[in-house]
Amino acid sequence: MNYSVLSQAPLFRGFTPEEIERFLLSVKYHVRNYKAGSMIAQNGEPVNSLMVILNGVVKGEMVDFAGRVIKIEDIPAPGALASAFIFGNKNKFPVNVITISDTELLIIDKPEFLKLLKTEVKILVNFLDMISNRSQFLSEKIKFLNFKTIKVKLAQYILQKAGKDRISVTFDMTQNDLSDYFGVARPSVARTLGEMEEEGFIIAKRKNIKILDRKGLSDLIFD
Repeated sequence: MNYSVLSQAPLFRGFTPEEIERFLLSVKYHVRNYKAGSMIAQNGEPVNSLMVILNGVVKGEMVDFAGRVIKIEDIPAPGALASAFIFGNKNKFPVNVITISDTELLIIDKPEFLKLLKTEVKILVNFLDMISNRSQFLSEKIKFLNFKTIKVKLAQYILQKAGKDRISVTFDMTQNDLSDYFGVARPSVARTLGEMEEEGFIIAKRKNIKILDRKGLSDLIFD
């Protein structure tokens, strides 16, 4: 068990590797390994455990009614899976969870995780922060997916990356990743970026985007 990795996990923020080892000795847990491309959980399956990635990267994705695959996010170690869905009346995985690389998971079943939350207040506070942050992320993602056109999605994505002041941004995803993120075909992203450049909104050079018309991008979103 790599306790140094766990000390970087949001759930164990503020604890040393030695303290984390002591916590885990007080509960039952197990470690499971998955090959790249494995399905960890399917949309609709119950969430019965806390799962923390010890090593590797997984992705959350969903399939819409038209059969298109929409990537929600990539989750690297030491992220947690479906932390906001462990409790509640509908505690089920909201997406398919698939490994991108060989992955190792720490798994603590719900009764044992509850025991840990009851005995360590700081872990409880960290967990509440985690699920609040996840709820905020999912809320933003839902708003984003509701945008109807690729151009509007790209405008929102660019402005979100730029914040209030920057006039240039660097995408942290390839066009292929962006197409998965938007739930569209890859050529559509490249074509739309070209259209936005021709219309004077941006200058696009590979992953680097310079904003020429911030108001125009904003108008695309709110029209």
